[in-house]
Amino acid sequence: MTRIADSVLKISDAEEAKIQRQIASDPDAPEATDEQLAKAKPFAEALPELAESIRKNLGGRPKSNNPKVAVSIRLDPEVVDAFKAKGEGWQSRINETLRKAVGL
Repeated sequence: MTRIADSVLKISDAEEAKIQRQIASDPDAPEATDEQLAKAKPFAEALPELAESIRKNLGGRPKSNNPKVAVSIRLDPEVVDAFKAKGEGWQSRINETLRKAVGL
């Protein structure tokens, strides 16, 4: 089994020194000073309105007013095969069949 560390490219000391010089001389990304780091705040604290807006708009499926409950049950293989044979939505069809069976 290959370890992650074994697959990382190894660079020479000269290459590492060159990379560090380029990092130090990059005008677009200067290293943060100790003073700047001391003043740093978490994003949600620094910009609470924006953080809340992002949190609310993360996407995904809308919250249901009547969410389903995840359960694990054992069914006969023939029952599962019969529902799956009718295509997608087989779990919803099982739910509908159970609702009818209990009078809902």
